[in-house]
Amino acid sequence: MSVKGLAHVAIQAKDYKATIAFYTQVLGFKVGHHWSLPSFQIKEASMLVSTDQRTCIEIFDSEAVIPAQGTKASSDGDIAHGALLHFAFYVDNVDDIYQKALAHGAKPYVKPSQLSLGEPPLVLKNAVIHSPNGEVIEFIEDVDFDRSSR
Repeated sequence: MSVKGLAHVAIQAKDYKATIAFYTQVLGFKVGHHWSLPSFQIKEASMLVSTDQRTCIEIFDSEAVIPAQGTKASSDGDIAHGALLHFAFYVDNVDDIYQKALAHGAKPYVKPSQLSLGEPPLVLKNAVIHSPNGEVIEFIEDVDFDRSSR
């Protein structure tokens, strides 16, 4: 038995509708399922599904009482610290999605650039933003991280 892959990442939205709009209109996710769960004070929750049909993001409303890792930032300018540092999406074109995200309220963190990692060097292109909801999101063009396959 082994892990087959990552099922989803869950986030709590400051503004539920705006967060759904960012992930669907800017990043191309679709709402796969929507529900409420009164026992956890969840008024609204949605599972968003990417075009690969396997990458999902679960969005909870701001009042939901759910287990979380780390602490919430006390203001928009603060950085919250916890186990989840960021999540990354493979994209066809880092420059295009970075500009589209900024045009829809994301804040720049790392501009699109080439990055060389390790020896022998593994060169990749990436960019990092803070979503309008505050998540740190990396965009990365396809790269083979599995050096053991060579």
